[in-house]
Amino acid sequence: MPKISSDTLWDIAAAEVRSRESRTEEEDAEEDAHFPTQRTVFFMGSKAGGKTTILLRFLDRDEAAKPTLALEYTFGRRARGHNTPKDIAHLWELGGGISLSDLVQIPITADNVSSLSVVLVLDLSKPNALWETMERLLDSARSQVEKVCASLQKTGDSRSGKQRVLHKDYPDRELISPFPVPLLIVGSKFDIFQDFDSEKRKVICKTLRFIAHFYGASLIFSSSKSEAVMSKSRSFVNQLAFGTERPKSFSTDPSKPLAIPAGFDSLNQLGPPVTSDVDIGTLHAKNPFDLWKKVFERVFPPENTKERKELKDPAKDPQYSEPLIDSIRAQKDQELEQYKREQAKSWKSLALDP
Repeated sequence: MPKISSDTLWDIAAAEVRSRESRTEEEDAEEDAHFPTQRTVFFMGSKAGGKTTILLRFLDRDEAAKPTLALEYTFGRRARGHNTPKDIAHLWELGGGISLSDLVQIPITADNVSSLSVVLVLDLSKPNALWETMERLLDSARSQVEKVCASLQKTGDSRSGKQRVLHKDYPDRELISPFPVPLLIVGSKFDIFQDFDSEKRKVICKTLRFIAHFYGASLIFSSSKSEAVMSKSRSFVNQLAFGTERPKSFSTDPSKPLAIPAGFDSLNQLGPPVTSDVDIGTLHAKNPFDLWKKVFERVFPPENTKERKELKDPAKDPQYSEPLIDSIRAQKDQELEQYKREQAKSWKSLALDP
């Protein structure tokens, strides 16, 4: 006859807690290896800068990239070994460049901030828009992460509200401002960039190295025209999405695609900004970040924001045009304007009794 346990549910639960507390870190790691992980990777960056192409290559999907409609979601899965559950990567992509930066609040939430990473894709072929795109998008994402973390800490939520902290030996740890979650910066369209004047290439490369180091980010250059270069980019994204080993690629040669994992660069290796025809003393910079910005924008003046229209409504963006639908919409807009004019006339001609 089988032995009947007289333990209550509370006795069993207490015994399980004691068992977990007595386990070593190695035993915890071994147990965790049997459970799937879920991470979130948020792609954002230059409009039509190649984000979708990088995402499709990462997912190993052989299909043509299509313009991203505002904000899109997909996912990837990867098994760590034989007969083990597959880890899941939730992948968000923000379209429209800086015009739709308000949408960062959707993919950055209390549910995923503890497992969130950001991939910022910057179009190397358009350096005049590079700094503004980088600064505006990272500011929006940072603000949302800090807001979510502050809310979790304030409410005492069991989900982690702690932001990323660099280890004590990280180069220039006291002089930089690390992004609150792991960050990868991708310089896209290297195939076009490599034909730039060598001095301009040096300015862009050195500036992006500074930006990546300042934010505690990894930096990689990419090109859809080279499978070898795309493969390196994929390994960096893999690390964020599935926690794979740190990529071994490393290159700081401006004539080749850059590949610098976070923590492999330093202000000492970077040196001062490239200033062939600029006197740094006349720039009146408030801090190193502001100095690098001023030097970069002397070489690559930012686009005229008055001439560049930021389209908040994707329906008015030419890249999403649908001739048949757009013609019907235009007709309805005309009918609406006609209706408004007729109503305005009727109100003006209406005689009211005193």
